[in-house]
Amino acid sequence: MHGAFTDASSWAGVISLLHTAGSTVRAPANPLRGLTHDAAYIKKVVHDIDVPVVLVGHGYGGAVITQAATDADNVVALCYVAAFGLDTGECVLDITHRFAPAPGADAIVTADLPAQLPGGPDRELYISKERFPQVYAADLPPHVMNVMSVAQRPIAQRALTSRSGPPAWASKPSWYAIATADRMLNPTAQRFMAQRMAATEYLLNGSHAVVLSQPAAVVAMIREAAEQGTGRGDGEELGQPF
Repeated sequence: MHGAFTDASSWAGVISLLHTAGSTVRAPANPLRGLTHDAAYIKKVVHDIDVPVVLVGHGYGGAVITQAATDADNVVALCYVAAFGLDTGECVLDITHRFAPAPGADAIVTADLPAQLPGGPDRELYISKERFPQVYAADLPPHVMNVMSVAQRPIAQRALTSRSGPPAWASKPSWYAIATADRMLNPTAQRFMAQRMAATEYLLNGSHAVVLSQPAAVVAMIREAAEQGTGRGDGEELGQPF
């Protein structure tokens, strides 16, 4: 499950390597409309898979899998990549405000949506196109940074204030890849969440876009979670939606 400001194509390198290893992959689009809505969507995706599932979330996608997998019996492990692993009653802003602001905090811009949209969010959040390469994807080639900056998917402002339910990580084994050069989510916050969920930690010297800059390292974590979660070493018949 991808996070804010990007889409499922951010997993392209990870998906390619998992396919080469023989794993089955699902990479649904994260609606980015609000935690309850987004978690319900991914819960339906997981429910329709009839094999063991490793759920993987990046950034805000971590908050989504945390809530979606709580009572999903076929989810055998959770993987977080520079992601939000919220606790009961927490929201994304509770975590970001608890630690020193990341450099990307002041790069966020807002856009108002038409008032006539019934039940829709009244504001969406983007990263400034000029600041995007520096704060989100500093370890990617310039042409990739530039494409990502203009192809952003905005997140509804209310997604950052939605309160999480009971966390799936409290009852399921978890792995966490900490991006030590992340300028969007403070690495200290990432370590805090990883230790709180007693996750197996991977330290990756990468930006928030580490899923693109270091796909092999991310895949190594996912496959370890899959092997331990299922007791199999070959990775066959594993559905792994992100």
